[in-house]
Amino acid sequence: MPEVPLTLPVLIRTIRNARTQAEERELVQRESAKIRGAFRGDEPDSRASNLAKLLYIHMLGYPAYFGQMECLKLIASQKFHEKRIGYLGAALLLDEKQDTHLLLTNSIKNDLLHPSAWVQCLALSTLGSLGSAAMFRDLAGEVEQLARVGQPSVRRKAVVCAVHIVRKVPDLTDRFVALGEQLLMDRSHGILHGAVMLIAEVCEQNPQALECFRKRVPQLIGILHNLVVAGYSPDHSISGISDPFLQVQTLRLLRILGRENEEISDAMNDALAQVATNTETTRNVGNAILYETVLTIMGVHSASGLRVLAINILGRFLVNKDRNIRYVALASLQKLLQAESSAVQRHRSTVLACLTDPDPTVKRRALKLSLALVNSSNVRATIKELLDFLGTCAPDLKSDCASGIFLAAEKFSPNKRWHIDTVLQVLTTAASYVRDDSVPNLTYLIGGAKELHSYAVQQLYEALAQDISQQPLVQVATWCIGEYGHLLLAGSCEEVAPKQVDPEEMLSLLERVLQSHLSLPATRAYALTALMKLGTHLQGNSINRIRRLVSIYCSCHDIELQQRAVEYNALFRKYDHLRASVLEKMPLLDKGGDSEEGSEREQPGREMSIATDIPEVEPSGRSKPPESSQVSDLLDLLGEPAEPSPLQPLTDTPVATGSVLDLLRDLKPPACALSRLVVYDQDELLVEFSMERPPLEPTLLLITATVSNRGPEDVAAFSLQVAVPKSFQVELLAPSGSTVLGQGGPPITQVIRILNPRKVRITGRGPTPGIGNSYQQQRNGLPGVSVTWQRGLPIGRLTGDISILRCRDSTSSVNSNCGRND
Repeated sequence: MPEVPLTLPVLIRTIRNARTQAEERELVQRESAKIRGAFRGDEPDSRASNLAKLLYIHMLGYPAYFGQMECLKLIASQKFHEKRIGYLGAALLLDEKQDTHLLLTNSIKNDLLHPSAWVQCLALSTLGSLGSAAMFRDLAGEVEQLARVGQPSVRRKAVVCAVHIVRKVPDLTDRFVALGEQLLMDRSHGILHGAVMLIAEVCEQNPQALECFRKRVPQLIGILHNLVVAGYSPDHSISGISDPFLQVQTLRLLRILGRENEEISDAMNDALAQVATNTETTRNVGNAILYETVLTIMGVHSASGLRVLAINILGRFLVNKDRNIRYVALASLQKLLQAESSAVQRHRSTVLACLTDPDPTVKRRALKLSLALVNSSNVRATIKELLDFLGTCAPDLKSDCASGIFLAAEKFSPNKRWHIDTVLQVLTTAASYVRDDSVPNLTYLIGGAKELHSYAVQQLYEALAQDISQQPLVQVATWCIGEYGHLLLAGSCEEVAPKQVDPEEMLSLLERVLQSHLSLPATRAYALTALMKLGTHLQGNSINRIRRLVSIYCSCHDIELQQRAVEYNALFRKYDHLRASVLEKMPLLDKGGDSEEGSEREQPGREMSIATDIPEVEPSGRSKPPESSQVSDLLDLLGEPAEPSPLQPLTDTPVATGSVLDLLRDLKPPACALSRLVVYDQDELLVEFSMERPPLEPTLLLITATVSNRGPEDVAAFSLQVAVPKSFQVELLAPSGSTVLGQGGPPITQVIRILNPRKVRITGRGPTPGIGNSYQQQRNGLPGVSVTWQRGLPIGRLTGDISILRCRDSTSSVNSNCGRND
């Protein structure tokens, strides 16, 4: 016995009673198969019911594309209930992207000429919803004819369809200009509403039509006046307001007609004022009309008093119970702030009160508007409210609030102390959410306020003692302690009650920062530098404590911390007499240029390499001026100099032009690029490097080191050490010997192979000073060569080592700890 097909109510009930999704999917698949079979069997009696069931299945999200042709068959039917199901199916299953909908054109045209108004309405509704440009061009004449004459229900739908035609095909606007003028005289509110919509679309698309309809402004003002003063009408009134839909559309049309036209704008001022003052605000309908009135007032050349009235309406919206209305008011005030700043400023307290709104979207809008309202006259009061909000707001708002306070304080701060206090409070409250540039900006601000150095370092020290978890705050505080910690030690402060800090207490606080698991590597770097700078003002046990703390990080896994610690430790051990001058207070910096004391500038909190520009020291302890030399830095092989420097040739071999760095770059050198370089020539010891690049291996550099001794005594246990970045590969081949014979004996030679497979560019850091007598060659801040040796053998022979120290590229850093090989 064949299974009886389900009716639509039974199908709906069965699907709703399905316990699982799998059961529902099985029911849908089984019923879809039956419907597909019925369509193939061409059963006209059940076509409408099967399509209705298929449309329900489509609304559940299951595929129903195989019912498209059945929609066309039902639309062509002469029965109204089948035609209605067909048009409904076409509206759901077809769109203008599919070619099938073009087959509807002839059926819709026939139905537009149908004697039944019901059929005409079905055709007009379908045409307006899924009509394409081609269909509109073919059927525009029929739509215009139905909009002029016919039953009111058909005319209303025809006018709405004409609006869609104008939007879709702007070329047809001229056809509907006369129609709009005719419909504007109609007394039916429904047709009048459609006519106003049609005229607005025509004016948006056609400038000539805009000038034509500007003559109709008095008529539109009369329509609006009648609606405002009209009493209760059961056919058109909603919540006691006469036809609010027609009022909103009329106000929109007036805004379009009065745009950039002062004469038209003056003509509608009285009508706009009447609507703004006579509309009730107790219901949402009245608020919609008032909002459209505000948009119209601000969109035309209205009087200043009327614009203030519009701002006041938005201000009343801010205290409305409906959060949607409050949101709209905040967004509108944000747009009007630039044009009507003084009027919007009157509602600043109400806007700030919206920061406590429970709705997060309203709160975010209020924050944005509050930050925009800050100016030089209200900066203190507004920032105070925003700081209170910063302490209680949600985490997703803290970043925007902190950034906005920073910008406002920088732009409108009344004095530097208030600016410092504000930024410090933000760092204390929400330092984890501030921008990356907050630390250098604050250090620049404090550095430029010389009279507030003692006040700033005292406030930051107290804040740091209370909380070391806020990393930006810790970084600024440690920087200030390093630069101005001596003021804390002296206890000198004129702004507030001075507080003298014990040196051991200050060192303990910095040690807490170094040992805290919350401290970032950059924070520890700030703390190390602060310890070193404090050491220039301390003596005795405090210096030993600083040395112990610095020595801990000489073997740190972080390259930056290890490098700082090694260099600082070298200052203590070998250049203690230069420590005070190297660690002097940072000069005042200019954000956009050089410092006041020189053309070279450093980032706040970033110390210069301690090996840079350290002069050679004579046995007498006096600094010897650096020798003028034309020898390039050895590490220029791995880094680009700021200015080209000529190489000093030792033989008749031509010297390659440009920097020796070019040997390691991604250039196209000649088949064999040769150059020679003197890296050390002092105390009767000469070290020369000869560079050669094999023609078939552009990433390989061969360096032949030649060491000769012109003195009377030998140098024993001589070794050469080299360090390169991780991106490079280095191989030191066996030297020709370990003793450099004196009296012009044969030199020692050693080949160094340096491979740059990724062709990485190199930047340099200065080397750590060597032991004993040293020769330093520094140029343009690039790394140099440290050649160290010592007269250590009883027979008077020289024992030494040569070290290539500290190179850094853009991807990694490698340190070489070069010791002696005695």
